[in-house]
Amino acid sequence: MIKTVSIVTHKINCNDQILELTNQRVIFWEAQESLILSDLHIGKSAHFQKSGIPIPSSVLDDDLARLKQLITHFKAKNLIIVGDLFHAEYNKDLDQFKAWLSNFDELNLKLIKGNHDRLKHTIYDQFNIEVHQPSLDIDCVKFVHDSIKPTENCFTISGHLHPGVSIKGKGRQRIKLPCFQVAENQLILPAFSLFTGLNTQKNFDKCQNFCFTEDGIFEV
Repeated sequence: MIKTVSIVTHKINCNDQILELTNQRVIFWEAQESLILSDLHIGKSAHFQKSGIPIPSSVLDDDLARLKQLITHFKAKNLIIVGDLFHAEYNKDLDQFKAWLSNFDELNLKLIKGNHDRLKHTIYDQFNIEVHQPSLDIDCVKFVHDSIKPTENCFTISGHLHPGVSIKGKGRQRIKLPCFQVAENQLILPAFSLFTGLNTQKNFDKCQNFCFTEDGIFEV
């Protein structure tokens, strides 16, 4: 049975562009009818399974089910994927993704290639993916997989680092949560896939960390 996800949003202003952070690891950019996300790592489960490591196939099932609900909820016409859509070589997970894409005939996929996106160019063509390297500029927003030094007139959105925070509670208890890291003229996206680690280091000076759970978004 497919779990219905709770979608909570928080709006931020980036160079006069309104972006909606969500507790489901994506940003919605209403002016461009676009969902922005990073680090799906499709193929990672099958890659580990091939090596004899028993990673459940439900990892990819859950990621794609969640993404489908987000596309439907926001009525998105574009997916802007800020790197690492894929993880490794062509494997059965990519066949599953190709079948999943058949649900969205009108959806445009724009990929800024990441360090794991190493497939042959013909495969991206088969998936009808518009590929950009090293970056993509839309209005005053620059998309690049790994963070770069931003310019005054351009807001940079990147992925790659899988940002998170470690929150200390009572009794020496700690919890790690994924987050959006936002600084002046730049933002790092959390990894979309649930099958990723968390980098709890502070990647920017004077940054805001927007953490999230299944129930909400909050700043720490």
